[in-house]
Amino acid sequence: MTRVALVTGGSRGIGAAISKALKAQGCEVAATYAGNDERATAFTDETGIKTYKWDVADYEACKNGIAQVEADLGPVDILVNNAGITRDAPFHKMTAEHWNAVIDTNLTGLFNMTHNVWGGMRERKFGRVISISSINGQKGQFAQVNYAAAKAGDIGFTKSLAQEGARAGITVNVVAPGYINTDMMSTIPEKIMDQIVGAIPVGRLGEAEEIARAVTFLASDDAGFITGSTLSANGGQYMV
Repeated sequence: MTRVALVTGGSRGIGAAISKALKAQGCEVAATYAGNDERATAFTDETGIKTYKWDVADYEACKNGIAQVEADLGPVDILVNNAGITRDAPFHKMTAEHWNAVIDTNLTGLFNMTHNVWGGMRERKFGRVISISSINGQKGQFAQVNYAAAKAGDIGFTKSLAQEGARAGITVNVVAPGYINTDMMSTIPEKIMDQIVGAIPVGRLGEAEEIARAVTFLASDDAGFITGSTLSANGGQYMV
């Protein structure tokens, strides 16, 4: 049976790796993006994965976008909440705009997306909801009060919703990556990068494909007994 998977922020970085991995597992995949039309078009041309543009912070946009995905591909069986942003600043310099933008995308976005697929999953007695949190949602991080709060909230969201979905055949889990080798990391100065890698016991950054493999397992039928869990993929940098 072909599953339909929807990956937010699914055309770049970790999200792109997840989209590709789910397709390789036989899923029909849709990927959302927020702003980079050129990148999304190139991703679709490269992979054949359809892309859809909307802001996960907007509930009505999520409702309408999901309706379009389901009209095109069928009911969503697997939701990967990957879309996220940062607006880093020390707390005394953090603005309300910094706070609201990150919370609205990284935490409220989970509600907006999941709420609009939850009813269908309950009716069909099957669903997989996997959210991408962060090591910094587990341990905190200087100048990331907003981001760490949102990513910690993702974990609480998951633990609670997992209890509601369990008897309906829906699992709800988190993958919490550490430092991953993406375009964003390539902008970090070499001296700082050396410090980051030096703090990771395995001695390297993670790869987006490694996070994708964790997601594809949690999305599979084989993972039906795993729910409410947080899978830390951080090279041993922070052990819970």
